[in-house]
Amino acid sequence: MAQSTASPACCSSPVTATSQSTTASLRGKLDKVVLAYSGGLDTSIVVPWLKENYGCEVVCFTADVGQGIQELEGLEQKAKASGACQLVVKDLKEEFVKDYVFPCLRAGAVYERKYLLGTSMARPVIAKAMVDVAKEVGADAVSHGCTGKGNDQVRFELTFFALNPKLNVVAPWREWDITGREDAIEYAKKHNIPVPVTKKSIYSRDRNLWHLSHEGDILEDPANEPKKDMYMMSVDPEDAPDQAEYVEIGIESGLPVSVNGKRLSPASLLTELNEIGGRHGIGRIDMVENRLVGMKSRGVYETPGGTILFAAARELESLTLDRETIQVKDSLALKYAELVYAGRWFDPLRESMDAFMQKITETTTGSVTLKLYKCSVTATSRSSPFSLYRQDISSFESGQIYDQADAAGFIRLYGLPMRVRAMLEQGI
Repeated sequence: MAQSTASPACCSSPVTATSQSTTASLRGKLDKVVLAYSGGLDTSIVVPWLKENYGCEVVCFTADVGQGIQELEGLEQKAKASGACQLVVKDLKEEFVKDYVFPCLRAGAVYERKYLLGTSMARPVIAKAMVDVAKEVGADAVSHGCTGKGNDQVRFELTFFALNPKLNVVAPWREWDITGREDAIEYAKKHNIPVPVTKKSIYSRDRNLWHLSHEGDILEDPANEPKKDMYMMSVDPEDAPDQAEYVEIGIESGLPVSVNGKRLSPASLLTELNEIGGRHGIGRIDMVENRLVGMKSRGVYETPGGTILFAAARELESLTLDRETIQVKDSLALKYAELVYAGRWFDPLRESMDAFMQKITETTTGSVTLKLYKCSVTATSRSSPFSLYRQDISSFESGQIYDQADAAGFIRLYGLPMRVRAMLEQGI
């Protein structure tokens, strides 16, 4: 539900844009801009900058994707103090988990072996809502506080292009003279904008219901170990309980539906697993990744609930999918993850691959019990009414369905190419 905080006279101009993106040449030609607003350093300084350089009204938009109530408190006051004429807040938690997180989970999408795509999945749902808000308030442009070195600028703008190519896009970090976070802090001080960072300790964080990412400060050197007090969603494994905890995940058609027998909405289910996994230090990832723009970057991610869900989904698929299906699914999962990471959520290729994932996991229904202990997740039980596992076949005991004597003929035929090659090499 949207929460509007504008006065009736504010933000009433019609849409006039016709181009896909804006540059400095459009300064003074925009009436109204919808800004993706978090209240943090980057977006806080964008508000006065847009007003000064484009002479436009600024509508701040904040999406609640589970970043926590503490990050939403006081936003209206801060936005208006920065010069915005309106703040619109929309609760997107259920949509985010149901329509973005769970499809990636079903697909098994993991970027570069580690990253569970927390930020990558959140950007398209936020950008989609921005397009809707722009229509509601009659804006002719949208803006974001993403830097020109990062991935998020691509994720936001590809979504804008896909859903409303008439909207202009203003990307201040690609235009202004601010060259880094130190300059940004000075700009904020000059405009009396309070920001939750200092020069001594600067972490760039992104939090949503799926994960919390940490970048910057000492993490910019891959040789540095993260500080223990940096983590916020999970306890240090050394401080985790000495007693293991068991959790049962119920899954229907590849999507989680329950925790310990209790059916929950997507957002509620993930919230509960974050709490359970967090107290056992589950889901910490420290990686150097390849950004879409070409450079490498170091990030630390906390994904407690997501790590549990990925483990459960993989274990259940070991029962319900055959060998070749798993192989094809895994190969497509790599491409799926790349598309999501690159901001191509609304690309027909990803949508088509998602249709495949939905079809192939129709029988991935059942339950998995996992043992959580000091950052480890171990499957202890798995069951499904569609299980392809047959004890009467897999048993070492003799049975009527599988005759062990048949293996001899199979091995001779399966190994025929190797025998022929060896015969050729040995002149037989």
